[in-house]
Formats: sequence, C-alpha cells, structure tokens
Amino acid sequence: MGITIMPVDPADQDAVDAAYGIRARADQADVPDFPPLCRQRFEAAIRHPMPGNVPVWALARLDGEPAGWLALDLPQLDNTENASVDLYVDPVHRRRGVGRALHLYGLEVLRERGRKRVVGATVSALPGGPARDGAGGAFAAAMGARPALAEVRRRLDTTRIDPATLDAQLADARSRAAGYRTVRWQGPAPEEYVADVAQLDGRLMTDAPLGDLEWEPEQIDVERVRGVERALDARGRRRYHHGAVHVASGRLVAWTLLDIGASASWHAFQQITIVDPEHRGRRLGLRVKVENLRYALDHEPGLRVVDTFNARANAHMIAINEALGFRPVDAWTDWQLTL
Repeated sequence: MGITIMPVDPADQDAVDAAYGIRARADQADVPDFPPLCRQRFEAAIRHPMPGNVPVWALARLDGEPAGWLALDLPQLDNTENASVDLYVDPVHRRRGVGRALHLYGLEVLRERGRKRVVGATVSALPGGPARDGAGGAFAAAMGARPALAEVRRRLDTTRIDPATLDAQLADARSRAAGYRTVRWQGPAPEEYVADVAQLDGRLMTDAPLGDLEWEPEQIDVERVRGVERALDARGRRRYHHGAVHVASGRLVAWTLLDIGASASWHAFQQITIVDPEHRGRRLGLRVKVENLRYALDHEPGLRVVDTFNARANAHMIAINEALGFRPVDAWTDWQLTL
C-alpha cells in the first residue's frame, strides 16, 4: 500500500486520536523528561486555534497504519508569508520515507496558501547533557532548511530551591525598584491591565533575540489577548501572572507568566517575561519572576519542575534564570526553510 497522506478533519476523532498517539510516542522517545503529552492541549490546538491562526493537519499512513503527523500553523493577522511546522514520525516507522513524504505534502499546502517561509524546531544534546537523537536536525538540513536561531532549554527543580536565596534576590530587586508595586492574577488579565499586557506582548518579537529568523513583530491588541486567553482555557492551561506597575503612571510595565497543563500538575513552563524598555535596569524582571514562582508554588503544591527556553544570545534573561536555579538540559534549533 505504501505511504498515503490525508488531511485531518477536526471532527474526525479517529484521525485526531491517531495523530495524538504518534506525537505522544515521538515525545516519549525524543524528550523523555517532558510530561506525557496533554490530550486536552493537543486536541484544542486544532479545534480551538489561537486567534489569527489557521491550523492545517495531515496524517500519514504506512501500509495502512498511522505513521506520521504534520501540523502547519498559518498566521492570518501578521507574518502572512510565514508558517510554522511540527512534523513527527512514530518511532516504529522511522527511516522509511514517511517524514519526507509529509514534508513534500506540507510544501504543496504552503505554496497553495502563498507562504514563502516555514519555521520548525529540533532538539539535540548538550555536552554532558542527556542523550538526544540528532536525526531531526539532520532531516531539516537535508530538506534544505538552515539553522536560524539557537536556543537552550533550562529546568528548575523546585524541590531544591533555597528560600533564603530567593529572599535575598527579592530584597535586592525591591531595593532597586522604588516607585513600582507588583500585582498578580490567575487566568485572564484584569481589565485595568489588559491593554498594557497587549502592548508588552506585542514587543516580544521586537525585543527577543531572533537570530536569522524572518519573523515580523506581532500585532497584539486587547481583542487578540482575550482570544489567546480563551484558547488557553480550552487547552486547560492554568496560568499564574505577576506584573510591575509604575506607580506614577499606573501602567503595567513588566509582566511574567508561568503556566501548568491539565494533565501534569508536577510540570510548568515559564513563559514570557518582558519589561518595557523605559523601565529596565531596575531588576523588575527578576522581581516579578521570583514573586510569580512563589505565587504558583503556593497554589500548586505538586509542582516540581519548571522548564524555560532562551535564545543562546539572550544573556540577560539567562543570567536571571540561572540565578533562580535553572540549569541547561538540551539544545533546540529553529530552522527556517525558504520555499
């Protein structure tokens, strides 16, 4: 029968289940320290996409058996010539042409949709770190993609946090930030801060190191923030936020987010941390991260592990994370292919 590829209809539960199984087994083989793939998060990605995104999924079968899964994300509000890709082959079916077939299928879709570039990520080992299969990077290179951004995943073991060290870091940060107060919330942003959240979120692609990635700053407004919040609710993500408010202006000028999945209360991702450029140099980033970590731990007693990703070039944020106790685990590369 060979390899057949069909688009995935979000209403086709059998196809979604097959895709989930492929991705879950691939994750277990490739990044075994990740939490088991959250089914609610996985299914919501196609049924409740992020605002301004159109997901396109495809399922590959090898001799009739589900063997590979492709997910393309097509931005609609900005970056309309770009796309991002996830491509996974079930470990038992690798090196039999499934990945290449899915890649060629994805290129046809992207060209039909007028896309000029596609970005995807692969994992590799760090010196002295856990073993990682480098086949993903080799495949990306063989398909003509080029490495555009180098990142490192770091992990915090919350059971080894020294409270006295956090106290000292927080005291130092507060001493340098007169004229600011912190606020916190769970889930959706309070109405009085949502516009500032949108402005800060919109700066991320401007401020964060992007290497050679050709990716435009995203146009974030209040409506888009609320849409993202609804999409995250559909994924079952529990979110903990801290922000710093400039007392004189009343504006939220720093913001950090940590989120926990519906199916693994022991694991969290440290997401965005950003400070308005006019208010940098006052340890606001460190302050909100320390307070937010404690906030999350107070509400999530089972939380043991926090993962975060940083561009290798982002020395400032890496220093903050390592001061908190994050340690390198593995390397990640964002590859960009020009069609």
